[in-house]
Order: sequence, then structure tokens, then C-alpha cells
Amino acid sequence: MHLDVQDLRNFYYRSTLGRAAQTHVRREVLRLWPEAQGQTVAGFGFAVPLLRPYLPDAKRVIGLMPGPQGVMPWPAGMPNISVLCEETQWPLETGHVDKLILLHGLETSENPSDLLEECFRVLGPGGKALFIVPHRSGLWSRSDKTPFGYGRPYSQGQLEAQLKRHSFLPERHAATLYQPPSHRRFWRKTGAFWEKMGGRFSMVLTGGVLIVEASKRVYMPSGPGERVARPSGLKVLEGLTSPKPEPARKV
Repeated sequence: MHLDVQDLRNFYYRSTLGRAAQTHVRREVLRLWPEAQGQTVAGFGFAVPLLRPYLPDAKRVIGLMPGPQGVMPWPAGMPNISVLCEETQWPLETGHVDKLILLHGLETSENPSDLLEECFRVLGPGGKALFIVPHRSGLWSRSDKTPFGYGRPYSQGQLEAQLKRHSFLPERHAATLYQPPSHRRFWRKTGAFWEKMGGRFSMVLTGGVLIVEASKRVYMPSGPGERVARPSGLKVLEGLTSPKPEPARKV
């Protein structure tokens, strides 16, 4: 079940905890994808907080928001690029997206398989997607104080297995939000410390958010088609190694 767009907006833009979450998740996204020069970038769910760095240089930026969630105009003070759409029927041409970001889209979807098929459809050859979901072992998926406490949390293995079933090839992964999901002043003031510690000791500490980068896997066509048989040019060599016997002469 998708969250309401007003609740998402209030969390990311009007709360200290939400602004901190936006900062750290965006930092990881930019580490994986530092630029999108001349490319088409799309976001589904409530990915618009992560799309702003690509506005100046990308060829096109689109914010897709599912109907059950609702839509809001974005970005503020600029021409609107957000659009309300069906969860599994996006108003995008097939194969035209270079980079795709999902935030609060996959884990809250009632049809995750159909949603992944739509992701695959809109990505072009060599296109890549970032799937950002609550980490099953993290603190953020256990608290309903943030949007990451709703929907279906994933482990890295679960998410990558689901992506492979829909012809995606997982390539890189990252985790973030090691700080507790608390609005208390102490945790907010020490949030940067916990993020730094989590990055160093990720084998011990578990981030609240899991990020998996996957590319669109394109196979060689194997369907029906016209096959043309070409004669082999090696027939001119027949008889050189094993000459045919001459016919017997009549007496």
C-alpha cells in the first residue's frame, strides 16, 4: 500500500529527520551516479528528492508518482516535471530511459512483478536502475515514524533474486541511514557520526536503507526467423585427400 504524498512531502521537506535521510540517501545515489549528462532520468514512487542534482545537465527528468499515492508539483519555482500515473502503466515510450530511480515504490507496490516488468520496458539497452528499499535487518524498517517503516522490507539477497527473475543484472549495492530513526535532538546532532561509523564498519552495523544498482539484461534474439543456408566453399577441395578410384576399363 502506497503512502500519501502529503505525508511523504512533510517527512522529507518539513522534518529534521526527513531532511537528514534525504541528504544521506542522495549522497549515496550521487556516489553511484555522479552525473547524467544528456541522458533521460526518471524516478518512480517518491524519488523527486533524489532527482534535483540531475536537473541542470540531464536531457530530460521525469518524476512518476503512482495514483494511490497522489502527486504534487515539483520542483518548486520551476516548470513542473512530476506526473500522476498508473503503477504499472507509465506514460513513457519503450526503451527511452537511461537512468531510473525507485524510492518508496517497490516495497509498497501490490504488484511488484508487474512493476519490475514496467521498469524493464522503459529502460533502454544498457540502461540502469537504482532500487532503494528498507533494509530488513535495519532499524528504519522496524519503526513507523518514517516512510521506511511501511511496506515490504528486503535483504540484499531477496532483492537481487527478485531482480534477476525479471531480467535485471545486479551490479553494485550500498547501504545508508545507520543513525537511529529518532527525532530526538541527541540523535539528530550525532547523525553524521553514526553515518561515518556505519560506512567504516558496515560488516557490523546495518544500514536502514538498501540500494541496489541493476542493469537491463538484453539477450540475443532466439525466436523464429528466416535462416539462409549458404553453400560451403570447401567443396572445391573434395577428392584431394581421398581421391576417388577410377572406373575399371572394359577389355
